[in-house]
Amino acid sequence: MENLTNKELEAELSFKKKNVFEEADEKELSAIFDYAEGYKSFLDAAKTEREAVKEGILLAEKNGYTQYKLGEALSVGDKKYYNNRGKSLYLFKIGKEDIGENGIRIIAAHIDSPRIDLKQNPLYEDSGMGFLKTHYYGGIKKYQWTAIPLALHGVVILADGSSVEIKVGENENDPVFYINDLLPHLAADQMQQPMSKAISGESLNILVGGLPVSDKDVENKIKFGVLRILNDKYGIKEGDFISAEISAVPVFKARDIGFDRALVGAYGHDDRVCAYPAMTALFDTESDAHTTLVILADKEEIGSEGNTGMQCRLLSDIIQEIATALGKNPVLVRSNSKCLSADVNAAYDPNYGEAYEKRNSAMLSCGATMSKYTGSRGKSGTSDASAEFVGYIRNLFDNAGVIWQTSELGKVDHGGGGTVAMYIANLNIDTVDIGVPVISMHAPYEVVSKADLYSTYKAFCAFCK
Repeated sequence: MENLTNKELEAELSFKKKNVFEEADEKELSAIFDYAEGYKSFLDAAKTEREAVKEGILLAEKNGYTQYKLGEALSVGDKKYYNNRGKSLYLFKIGKEDIGENGIRIIAAHIDSPRIDLKQNPLYEDSGMGFLKTHYYGGIKKYQWTAIPLALHGVVILADGSSVEIKVGENENDPVFYINDLLPHLAADQMQQPMSKAISGESLNILVGGLPVSDKDVENKIKFGVLRILNDKYGIKEGDFISAEISAVPVFKARDIGFDRALVGAYGHDDRVCAYPAMTALFDTESDAHTTLVILADKEEIGSEGNTGMQCRLLSDIIQEIATALGKNPVLVRSNSKCLSADVNAAYDPNYGEAYEKRNSAMLSCGATMSKYTGSRGKSGTSDASAEFVGYIRNLFDNAGVIWQTSELGKVDHGGGGTVAMYIANLNIDTVDIGVPVISMHAPYEVVSKADLYSTYKAFCAFCK
């Protein structure tokens, strides 16, 4: 570098983020936009974790994957999926290299998103309207969920043990549902409240009916009318809500945003915008060297608890099953494995710049973002990946021509958030967060860049190779 000018030397020594769109040639630009179309279709079909598992299985089977049962024999070349209770999915292929020495390459995303769930005794009527009582799921701004069209998705287990699937509101001819808000003319007191209190959790009641049955002997005429419709169509009785999982999600479809169509608006980018690239990277990678595992987990938005969340020991069990089938020590396999915790981060928004530390924020269209640590206030609740593992991933992406960046989630004492990374790292697996920057995260309609989506897909492909 002795012959370089200071300007050239500055460029050589300094780090500057690159815009994926600006760096792309015509072929790459076409690939970016084409890839987003498949992603949008996946989003519209998979608005809940159950639906995401079904779509994942359909894609897996199209790519030659077959169902795996715990204890089943495995051998090199096998491509398998494990369906965990219809709410989380494990996809893996067995490579040629020694997993005792090289471990397993793991990509772990989550497929649950913030939403509104029904309570177990939800249906009632009041003042000429029929409602469903709810309990919101995950971190939401409650006011964002009022006065928008909602669909109901879920499953009901009837008294006889049979299962009925519910999906109402997505088709053009379906009715939609609604959470009332207070008109501004009467909202003087409400408008004086902090955002966190202006809409209470108990007021998030879903409007589902308004037509009373014409029978003077029926006491709750609107409620009975709704129950009769549910019974006629699905065989549901009121008591069946006890054994049901029904969620209200936004009706909105995934759509291009902006005159140039560079962005995608949709419900559930967090975290299906990482789940889809994780799956497709696994399917599209031709290398048979590595044993690779993609996890689509449930319950991340509420702490990864339960037997479908990442705190469940199922990951450890599956690694042990693979190791045992191949005659390897599972302790060595875990210690030599590597994981990308595939989760989103907040994209810098100049409209709310005061919440971010700009130098260390993810910029829209500057590629997949790496978060060495997440957590909040003093790195609480994070695994904080080692410099050595970050260096390994950095070189992997650079050598593959992936445009990527680093980020934190807002200012140090301003907020923060967590991912599944620490639960995987707790198994003695090197783990770091890689994902897509998102605008308006956890809103009923979030925004991502097609460039960042495709960059994340390329990053996962590089990891799988």
